[in-house]
Amino acid sequence: MASKKIKEQVFRGLIEAGFIIFLFYANLLMGDYTRTGNAHGRSLIWGIEDVFTTTNFEIAIVAAIIGYLVFEYLRKKI
Repeated sequence: MASKKIKEQVFRGLIEAGFIIFLFYANLLMGDYTRTGNAHGRSLIWGIEDVFTTTNFEIAIVAAIIGYLVFEYLRKKI
């Protein structure tokens, strides 16, 4: 029984972290196509290549972990 509960928590954590990562990358990509972004007149492929870098991935992972921990803290607190 405890194993199933742990699997559910891990699965929920991965989904929540994945959603945070998705929002991070969506925000970066939208930022490329705003008035001040670099992507004016360039293709979507260029924008994706510009956004998906190792540095951005590292930032996304750290942000997802922090976001997950904050949400878990608030979930238990409330």
